[in-house]
Amino acid sequence: MKTMYWKNGKLTLLDQTKLPHEITYLECGTYNEVIDAIKTMKVRGAPAIGVSAAFAMALAENAGENMEKAAEDVKNARPTAVNLFWAVDRVMDAVKSGVSALDEAQKMYEEDMETHRAIGKYGSEVIDDGDTILTHCNAGALACVDYGTALGVVRGARDAGKNIKVICDETRPVLQGARLSVFEMQQEKIPVRLIVDGAAGHMMQTGKVDKVVIGADRVAKGGVANKIGSLMVALAAKRFNVPFYVAAPKSTFDYENSIYDIEIEERDASEVLYVGKCRLAPEGTAVENPAFDVVPSDLITGIITEDGIVRPL
Repeated sequence: MKTMYWKNGKLTLLDQTKLPHEITYLECGTYNEVIDAIKTMKVRGAPAIGVSAAFAMALAENAGENMEKAAEDVKNARPTAVNLFWAVDRVMDAVKSGVSALDEAQKMYEEDMETHRAIGKYGSEVIDDGDTILTHCNAGALACVDYGTALGVVRGARDAGKNIKVICDETRPVLQGARLSVFEMQQEKIPVRLIVDGAAGHMMQTGKVDKVVIGADRVAKGGVANKIGSLMVALAAKRFNVPFYVAAPKSTFDYENSIYDIEIEERDASEVLYVGKCRLAPEGTAVENPAFDVVPSDLITGIITEDGIVRPL
């Protein structure tokens, strides 16, 4: 299923906060509605955030909004995913050159699908027949327009005729591995098992994982930023000699900054204190809830892009 589509002057988004229990679509008729969807993670995943940001700019242009202000507002939606800034800047450059924001957004939409199929193709080359692949968070079709980055590699290996299995970390605090990645693999009929985040090291220590493939919200000098918990997976992979790959399009690359200088988003404490409506911790519990952590370059075997597999920056 596609995460978004444009129809009748509106952007329609799959509401990922309702998955896997309910498939609900949300219509956005203004750029501020797209901003809200990004902030509340109704749309999430770096590539999907980028393309939805491009369509947000198209909505702003169609409504006659001040484009500079709209660009600044959209960029402020979430700080870590570099695709957000890349998409807004690309649309603004297109508008300044006489191309409509909508035309540029639709071009980016089509490119996204082609890009992630290419990532899947290159990634499948490092996956062996019979491999079990561990992934963290959700970097599948739901994190893009279609197909996916890390799970695109899984799909690419399956499409190449390889028999593979997947292990998904649940990925606290909002369980995107359990809710979304497992859902995607079940839809694709790819054998999948779910583990708690704390079991990843044990699975590698006991030889039950052949490769790790994750996505990224930003690739920069010194490493990558990805969903919190990725660092612990990478450390365990290094200790037990499990190849650790990152799958990410070039739009996720930040060539200007150190990965250690980026802003790591701090999210609401309720994500840690509750699962659904069930409270987990006592009243008055203090919480730190960073959304991402940094995997240093020396822990990364390679980064799988649409142009092939490259070394970390």
